[in-house]
Amino acid sequence: MGKQHITIHDLAKILNLNASTVSRALNDHPKISAETKKQVQKLASEMNYQPNALASSLRKGSAHTVGLVLPRVNRNFFASAIEGIEAVLNKAGYHLIITQSNESAEKEKECISSLISSRVDGIIISISWETKDLSHLIAAQSKKIPLIFFDRIPRDFEASKVMLNDYQGAYQATEYLINNGNKKIAFLAGPQHLQIYSERFRGYKTALEDYNYPVDSTYIIENCLTQERGAEGAAQLLSLEKRPDAIFGSSDYSALGALVYCKENGLRIPEDISIFGFANEPFTKLIDPPLSSIEQFPNKMGEAAAQLFLNAVKDKNSKHQTIEMIPEIRVRQSVLSRKVSQF
Repeated sequence: MGKQHITIHDLAKILNLNASTVSRALNDHPKISAETKKQVQKLASEMNYQPNALASSLRKGSAHTVGLVLPRVNRNFFASAIEGIEAVLNKAGYHLIITQSNESAEKEKECISSLISSRVDGIIISISWETKDLSHLIAAQSKKIPLIFFDRIPRDFEASKVMLNDYQGAYQATEYLINNGNKKIAFLAGPQHLQIYSERFRGYKTALEDYNYPVDSTYIIENCLTQERGAEGAAQLLSLEKRPDAIFGSSDYSALGALVYCKENGLRIPEDISIFGFANEPFTKLIDPPLSSIEQFPNKMGEAAAQLFLNAVKDKNSKHQTIEMIPEIRVRQSVLSRKVSQF
């Protein structure tokens, strides 16, 4: 049998008192006698009574909770971000309610609606692949709920946000491939209506242009973020008469799919083709060969998002803030390298 949760009503029944009297006694109300306070507090201690902090805060008009909406909780990036968010919020006395959209715009709307109904003090969100209609986010802001975006951020939406310089990360990866002898660099792109993926594409494209390399549309595979799509993209690229000598994935998962497909089809990595990813997921160090990638610092990103919420609560008239994280390149054995640098 599970451990029973003792309530104020249980204490009141045993002591033959009103629940309101017990509540006041526990909160040291001056109108409650010292003897009654002593009886109530003694019984509460004996029965290991724990106050319901959420119910108490709701009675005061605040749940002292923050809602978090994620595309998927089973990605290391988001798991690390959660750790950062919780570390900051818990220290400030806030609790976190975690929801996930499963990359569905409709589910994301349901999550936002549920969090608003739960009277959360703020919402931190990374939007889904499908999210284009922003009416549910506008609705949250209209109710004066602080709305903080991180990682995946909608375009032209006025709100505080934490973002990576995705352009710089993609530029660095493409430039590294160019400087190490790759001449035909393919790109596995993400959904272009999401700013992080359009910025990664812009970084890739600009690096090619800066080094006078052609931007070949046959080397660009759209909406390619998962391992399955990465394998499909690699199959399409390898079927070309002039197949690429490098594949840069806008996610580690698409890069993983490409890497596995190339190996299964007899290509040596990096001798025959270089593979580069984006996100520095833990598996990148464990596969054969280890995958080069771009570090995003998700824990720090989560901490920064939580701090933006606390800033908004402290000063309700403060202007929206943007925090930009600087990516770092992580070179491993999946790319042809004249200068070997291990991380």
